[in-house]
Amino acid sequence: MRRLHTSIRAAQRTPLLLVVKSALATGSAWLLSEAVIPGPPPVFAAIAALLVVQPSVNQSFSKAIERSVGVITGVLLASTLGVFFGNHTWVILTAAASGLLLAWALRLSPGATSQIVISAILVLSLGAATPGYALGRVVETLLGAAIGVVVNALLVPPVMIDPAREATTRLRDEIAASLERLADALSAVRTPGQLEALMVEARLLRPMRDAAEKAITAGTESLALNPRSGRHRSELADLSRMLGLYTPIVTQLVGMTRAVYDHYSPDLVDEPHVLAIADQLRRAAHDVERVGQSGAAAREEPPALTTPLQIAMAPASNWVLIGSLLEDLHRIHNSLAAEAD
Repeated sequence: MRRLHTSIRAAQRTPLLLVVKSALATGSAWLLSEAVIPGPPPVFAAIAALLVVQPSVNQSFSKAIERSVGVITGVLLASTLGVFFGNHTWVILTAAASGLLLAWALRLSPGATSQIVISAILVLSLGAATPGYALGRVVETLLGAAIGVVVNALLVPPVMIDPAREATTRLRDEIAASLERLADALSAVRTPGQLEALMVEARLLRPMRDAAEKAITAGTESLALNPRSGRHRSELADLSRMLGLYTPIVTQLVGMTRAVYDHYSPDLVDEPHVLAIADQLRRAAHDVERVGQSGAAAREEPPALTTPLQIAMAPASNWVLIGSLLEDLHRIHNSLAAEAD
């Protein structure tokens, strides 16, 4: 029962606005098709409108094309077979199999494939004896798909900027926190359990980075063909630029944490070079938060990581770890300095 429960429930609710738009598009498609196209109930129009309303206008347009191509292909296939062989059971089954093979040969999407088969079966089983049934269903589908796109585009078209902004901000904050935690680990003795927790927390940066990229991609898609896109494009471009800054820092930070985990020694806290690196890490955390702020706020707060740390002579001990940390720290400094410029 638990497995059944998880298989039929979504992780989160569909936005209520999307539900309202789907209902409005379905009802409008049914009523308009019923008024314009005489004949059977406009099932094709209602289904087309329902399926076309998607989380973004661009997705709605793509779904409209997919639905229209599938229905037209299925109707043409069914009409051709019906003219020559009638609407016998074996003809319907042949049409279904032929539709699947045709979609496979054309490398059509699963949605278009199902539409070909469903349309062919419906036309042969319901409309073979009705003159003009096939043509009416094509027109009905095109009308329903168009209504779905129009409703989604005109009724508060979705702009998915907030999730992208939130995911990027969470990534920025976690990078800064991880830099602070690594600095603390270099400044005070840590137990093996604390080092393990430090490594686990650093590894979580990668899925957070991937989540931010996915959210920005969804935001970009939501602006395509969207009449509300103008005032949001610049913010999305800024978020994408910030993600480009954070991505190498995530790689370097995970590598630094791994180096500390592998080469940790309690006497690190007595090494002046290590304490200097810890100070630089805290400065880097400050600058990561700084570059993620708005332009005015960033200008009010000067950068802290202004000069790369230089070590003229190799330390007598822990030099492998210190050299590794220093190299990654210089890369982080260069990334932040380039963003500040």
